[in-house]
Amino acid sequence: MIARDQKTNPSFYALLAVLVMMAVGPIALMLLTSLRLNVDIMSDGASLFFLPTLHNYEKVLCDVLWFSPQNVGRCDPTFARSLGNSLIVGLASTALTLIIGCMAAYALVRFRFMGRDVVSLTTLIMRMVPPAVLLVPVFGIWTYQFGLDGTLTGLVLVYVAMNLPFVIWILQSFIVQVPIQLEEAARMDGAGPLQVFFLVVLPVIRPGLAAAAIFTFRIAWNEFLLGNALTNRHTRTVPVTIVNSLTEYDIDWGVVMATGMLLAIPPIIFTFVASRQIITGMTAGAVKG
Repeated sequence: MIARDQKTNPSFYALLAVLVMMAVGPIALMLLTSLRLNVDIMSDGASLFFLPTLHNYEKVLCDVLWFSPQNVGRCDPTFARSLGNSLIVGLASTALTLIIGCMAAYALVRFRFMGRDVVSLTTLIMRMVPPAVLLVPVFGIWTYQFGLDGTLTGLVLVYVAMNLPFVIWILQSFIVQVPIQLEEAARMDGAGPLQVFFLVVLPVIRPGLAAAAIFTFRIAWNEFLLGNALTNRHTRTVPVTIVNSLTEYDIDWGVVMATGMLLAIPPIIFTFVASRQIITGMTAGAVKG
């Protein structure tokens, strides 16, 4: 006897609509604000019906556009420069974290040495330390001992150290699931240790690498506290630049919202590309027939 399908409670759809509005509403409001002039934003008669303009985006990207915007009086390269800095820091820290993290995770899983479990647990405990605790000691060491304050290199190294414990921990769970027989078969065919690692292990743990890359890039892209303390006016990232543009005398909300929309685009693209690697890796399998 087949049971009848129960009707879904209308309150479920109401709750779902509220959650969607809470998630999409701020983004839609930011988009609409970025398409307005600052005069219209601050006007008392502002409404949902207005003439959209790309003036704010032209003002943000005036330094990298292939044409000279006519409505922009003075081109300020601050926001375009900060976008470039964020891309450099995000991609470099993600690449270094994955390279070091996958090797460390492989060593913790496959190699037998004294204190292996302690090292594995310590990497996870280090991830629990909030960035605010590291702010003062890192600032002192980077400034007075290594002279890395105000450089993108110093910021990349901090993000690598901050994200590395979690990447090691998450990749360990993927490497454990790799059959040891695959590595043994590769060694019997004459493959060396590096060939086994790069040609056998890495293709199998591609979903784990993609997930770790998404996590690392998003943290490096959105981080503000350490970026604010370790950068100067030439090496600031986008979150730091947005906050520093807010003063008690003048706030150009249109430019701020346009910068926020541009800030959201690279993580979305990166997540989309990496998520495709997760799906491809999960469906391909370890052995191609």
